[in-house]
Amino acid sequence: MRALLSLSRLARRLPASLAAARAPTPFLLRHLHADAPPPPPPQDPPPFVSRILESEPSLTPSAEPEPASDPTLDEFLARFVAAFRPQLAAAFPDHDRDVVDEMLRLVADAVLCRLTGADPGPDAIELNDDLWAAVWEVSNSVREAMRRDQVRADLRQYLHCDEVKEMTRFAVDVGIRGAMLRELRFKWAREKLDEVEFYRSLDAMRAEAEAAHNPAPAPVPRLTALPKRKGEVKFTMYGLDMSDPKWAEVAERTAEAEAHFVPQEAKHVEGKAKKAEERLLSVDPRKGDPVPAMEEWKEDLRPRRVDWMALLDRIKARNVELYLKVAEILLGEESFEAGIRDYSKLIDLHSKANHVEGAERVLGKMKEKGIAPDILTSIMLVHMYSKAGNLERTKEAFEFIRKEGFKPDQKLFGSMIKCYVNHGEPVQAESLINSMSRQGVNPTREIYADVIRAYAQQGDVNSAQKVHGTMESAGIKSAPEFFTLIIEAYGRIGDPDKACSMFAHMRRSGHEPDDSSIAGVVAAYMKNNNLDQALLWLLSLEKEGIKPGIKTNLVLLDWMSMLQLVLEAEQLVQKIKQLGEEPIEVHVFLADMYAKSRLEEKTRRSLKILEEKKKLLKGNQFERIIRGLLDGGFPEEANKYYKMMKSCGFEPSETIEVGVRASFRIRGGARPTGTGYTRRQ
Repeated sequence: MRALLSLSRLARRLPASLAAARAPTPFLLRHLHADAPPPPPPQDPPPFVSRILESEPSLTPSAEPEPASDPTLDEFLARFVAAFRPQLAAAFPDHDRDVVDEMLRLVADAVLCRLTGADPGPDAIELNDDLWAAVWEVSNSVREAMRRDQVRADLRQYLHCDEVKEMTRFAVDVGIRGAMLRELRFKWAREKLDEVEFYRSLDAMRAEAEAAHNPAPAPVPRLTALPKRKGEVKFTMYGLDMSDPKWAEVAERTAEAEAHFVPQEAKHVEGKAKKAEERLLSVDPRKGDPVPAMEEWKEDLRPRRVDWMALLDRIKARNVELYLKVAEILLGEESFEAGIRDYSKLIDLHSKANHVEGAERVLGKMKEKGIAPDILTSIMLVHMYSKAGNLERTKEAFEFIRKEGFKPDQKLFGSMIKCYVNHGEPVQAESLINSMSRQGVNPTREIYADVIRAYAQQGDVNSAQKVHGTMESAGIKSAPEFFTLIIEAYGRIGDPDKACSMFAHMRRSGHEPDDSSIAGVVAAYMKNNNLDQALLWLLSLEKEGIKPGIKTNLVLLDWMSMLQLVLEAEQLVQKIKQLGEEPIEVHVFLADMYAKSRLEEKTRRSLKILEEKKKLLKGNQFERIIRGLLDGGFPEEANKYYKMMKSCGFEPSETIEVGVRASFRIRGGARPTGTGYTRRQ
């Protein structure tokens, strides 16, 4: 619109009456109007008539004859005027048709001068850039319409050529009719047109080649550039001297770096490579060998790293175990270009799957290639070895991270502390907690709980309370779990007074006692064999509405079984069954009690249950069962459980080994059957 508004200034220059100033109707004006009126009598030319648009011979004796008109140019101007008129009419709705026609004449005059290269004359009007942009937009649309019409005309011409007619007759003979026949005719005509244009292009190329062999005389060289300046050009940008040669090197390095960041596209897999990939995906990672399929895939595709990575992604989506195996094989492939991140990624996947051997195998290949583990790989190794319980390897990786100057985070400290705790070294774990505080890393509640639990299991109550005090000074509030751990520690060392005192302190702190804390107090009484005081204490809790749970009843069952109070123990077993699923410790205590009481039938019943759940038994539980069987006179069953203990990976103590061997040296003795020992069944 802004471009067209510039014509309003041109319109103001038009005379008030255009009828008196109208020139003889040239061919352009015949396009402006629908039909040509009769020519007016000769008169002087108007002041605004363009010499370029005069298609008729001039009436003045000094006029030169006009060249022959170009039909293509005439058609272009006619279409241009027809396409440009609606835009002018919309931009100037208040102007008369005569004014709009004069505007069109001025624009067409300028376009014709630009196309033919003619001199517009001193009185020509210059169009601004915006108006030229609008003119060229309309001109392009007109050119495209003319091109389409020319293609249609050529197609109509070739629709009736002999070759197309012959193919059409053949199609009719074979039974093709209707729309399909019409489409085939247009298709054959288009192919014929393409063929003709192809040979025309060959003729044009031949003409260019001949012109190259017989070149025209070179024109006189003209000056196209300024003489070269002496000295170096100084170019400064943001205070930097960009003329320095070092910036050329920077540009080269930048281009090389960008080549690594620009993502490459993987090749399309088809043919033999596709079949080889299907065989590779069907390989069983535990029994099969993926190398032959990989070699065939490689030979057919000639892959780069991006192709290998795409293959690994497809394998990982199908089978993760096969992915680990193929990725490990590719570490030695030259075209894969394995780097440290490929090794560390495999190590991380193996560690998350608890495949320590696989991770160590990849680590060994990494060192064989001369690639030293970095900080990221060492962090993965710390977490992996901590989960696997390998204290020495965990310490090596952790110390390497410290030597490299990397500050361990909370998660890394937690893994190292967890490994110390699992190996029964709470002192080292506590020192790491102090190191965390000095480095500004705050230990979590779970870390404190692990260390306190480790001290409690060893019966080191003072150290457990010290860590508990450190936790409270760090701003972490005590939870019932911490009181329970201290109470359990007093239970292990057999100090019922302090256990009861801590129990009362927990209740005063507003925490409700749980079954574990009650069991810890009862265990402290059991260590001192104070059954009456334990029962009185439990009765006092029941009066307050606090009832013991499974753990407390298990402690009492253990106590009753050691005292060989069969009826009382069986009553406790019924209570445990009512409270929920009975733990395996129930049958351990019963087997020990029944064996020592020489109740053969009940002993065998408990032993049968334990044999079915042997994978759940621990080393101390195996030893208690064997000791009870030896004391009760069941040497064959004791030997059976002795072998079972060793098959489960537990090493028997020296006392158990001596007892089992001694029981088989005694021969000929009568074996007790339990027939005289039915008391208190």
